[in-house]
Amino acid sequence: MNQKNMKPALFVAQAGIIAALYVVLTIFVASFNLASGAIQIRISEALTILPVFTPAAIPGLFIGCFLANTITGAVIYDVIFGSLTTLAAAYLTYRLRNCKFIYTLPPVLLNALVVPVVLIFAYKVPDAYLFLFLTVGAGEAISVCGLGFLLKKLLGRYRNVIFSEEASVAPKSAE
Repeated sequence: MNQKNMKPALFVAQAGIIAALYVVLTIFVASFNLASGAIQIRISEALTILPVFTPAAIPGLFIGCFLANTITGAVIYDVIFGSLTTLAAAYLTYRLRNCKFIYTLPPVLLNALVVPVVLIFAYKVPDAYLFLFLTVGAGEAISVCGLGFLLKKLLGRYRNVIFSEEASVAPKSAE
């Protein structure tokens, strides 16, 4: 396979791996009842830092959130609006990838704004928007600004190996 054909395959592979990681991490945290509700800390949200490294994270996070919400039994409004919020946050993170630390804010702010509305209307959580804004925002800040920032530091060392557009599993032939 030549390099030109490798790029779309690499993009799809990276997106698929990111989606799978998001699903697995969300299901793991859901087993402790921390993936949804008024107080939630989805460690999978740390992955929302990945658009800093690759645009493949944008569809990967969207698909991962969609599948995770579906598998964990979220109501349709949560599946739709939660996934679209993740898509928007991933896109904005990618656009802000060169703005130091600012790239962590889109997932935190968008989820803090949207998730409380979903909780109130879809899950009939008592109308306490400000409380939900603060608790969801705090959980996102822990996941994204805390864990995500650490993940970025760790992956930053291997950026050219993991996220290289020229990544290849086969050695180049000696022609």
